Amino acid sequence: MTVEAESERPDPTASPLAHFGNEVRIEREALNMSRRDLGQQAHCSHSLVAKIENGDRVPQLEFAETCDRVFPHARGRFVRMWPLALRYAFPPWFRRYVELEWKATVVSMFHPLLMPGLIQTRKYATAVLKEGRPENLEDLVTARLERQHILQRDQPARLWLVLHERALRNIVGDRTVMREQLTRLLELTERPTHRVQIVPDDGRQHGPMASPFGLLSFREGEDVVHVDGFPRGYVLAEPADVADARDAYDLLKTMAAPLDETAERIVSIVKDCYSP
Repeated sequence: MTVEAESERPDPTASPLAHFGNEVRIEREALNMSRRDLGQQAHCSHSLVAKIENGDRVPQLEFAETCDRVFPHARGRFVRMWPLALRYAFPPWFRRYVELEWKATVVSMFHPLLMPGLIQTRKYATAVLKEGRPENLEDLVTARLERQHILQRDQPARLWLVLHERALRNIVGDRTVMREQLTRLLELTERPTHRVQIVPDDGRQHGPMASPFGLLSFREGEDVVHVDGFPRGYVLAEPADVADARDAYDLLKTMAAPLDETAERIVSIVKDCYSP
């Protein structure tokens, strides 16, 4: 290794992403393994391995799991580092929420206009996020989709989702993107641990529907509230705020159509709006 090549390496203390990538490089080089070989093991390109090692891309959980499997001395280190590396991909104001969301046992959400990030497909998330013209679009999409592991792990968080009908009818991307997204939503209604309700669009604006918000509940500790807003969202933990949010959410559930009508409503909207 030349001095020039060494000097081109990023500072591993610059960020959790840089530290994660540096640890990958150290273990890979100790095995005399090429980036292409590691990429084959992780089902990704050698160029993506290079970007992860340089701290330029957010690794997926599958990549961290591959590292723990392939590197003999990892002992689960990469999966343990992964949540911190993932949080670094989010804006600083959102990282605390992501940390709390990862620990939550129940997630209750209301969205009036869009599907929440926790259930978005890749194409839907890309269409939403590219509106802000970010320089790191791929990282933002990856980070958003990786949050969804809380619904897929061995002990998944339970999700109760209330959506206004407009969120299903507002076209994001194109009709193909929406059809795929509503298919994902329909699949969610079939899982016994999750609940989805839809508030019918009666043309009126009701008080609790002013902005998207959610509640996180934990095995230990008090609930917290997350409110989306511009230019940033915020987390509330004061008991009075949590109580107000819980009351508003209960009201939204009563305004929504019954749970057993959800699947039928989704299918009807797909046929009306997004049929090929």
